[in-house]
Amino acid sequence: MLDCVTAERGRVAAFFDLDKTVIARSSAFVFSKPFLDQGLLSRRAVLESSYAHFLFLLSGADHDQMERMREHLTRMCAGWDVEQVRSVVAETLHDIVDPLIYAEAADLIADHRIRGHEVIIVSASGEEVVGPIAAALGADHVAATRMVVENNRYTGEVEFYCYGEGKVQAMEKLAAEHGYDLERCYAYSDSVTDLPMLSAVGHPTAVNPDRALRKEAVARGWPVLTFENPVSLWARLPAPSTTTVAASVAVGLGAVAAGALSYRLLRRKR
Repeated sequence: MLDCVTAERGRVAAFFDLDKTVIARSSAFVFSKPFLDQGLLSRRAVLESSYAHFLFLLSGADHDQMERMREHLTRMCAGWDVEQVRSVVAETLHDIVDPLIYAEAADLIADHRIRGHEVIIVSASGEEVVGPIAAALGADHVAATRMVVENNRYTGEVEFYCYGEGKVQAMEKLAAEHGYDLERCYAYSDSVTDLPMLSAVGHPTAVNPDRALRKEAVARGWPVLTFENPVSLWARLPAPSTTTVAASVAVGLGAVAAGALSYRLLRRKR
């Protein structure tokens, strides 16, 4: 009977923004050094990215800043070999991104999974970067920016920008495909630019909100959470061999996160 009721009401998913919500830095920025080492970026481009990341951490990003960042990133990656980008991300993910994952976010993701909710990472960063991070977190699905590719190289044009209303479009598409009831779903983000994403679900939460989002959250009565403890999920597992990482990362780290669920989250009202 319960399964029938659940099916009628629709499934539940938790949608997580990535940067400053699940990880402590910009996912696009953290790969600047390995991209430089592989000849994909110039030193000037790295310095420009570092400055943009500093502003991002200092004050968040408004619509105009996000648009400028999109234009900068698309120009920068025009001509890059897609497989080379994927290879760099795969080889450096463990060392670069893993220590930046908020412990509170990992626990919250585990809590949702225990409650039978699917977990989805929704990010304006490129899917080649977001996908492996989401897999390490044990996410079920990913929505991210897609670039136009021709002859296995980026053209510098955007096929789908997963930002603002674009995030809502991605969420609605996933809901239609997987039977989610958005009114029963959850969403988490740090930025006022994600108001459409947060407003699209029945259970929005501001995480490490910028000033504008905090104001909106208070006005709308939304919960506000503070995540401030970046940790390493890999440190909780024996070091895997290089031949098994790709196959085991999603299942292994998802289980570790669930096993590390905090007493505080276990006591949350279901």
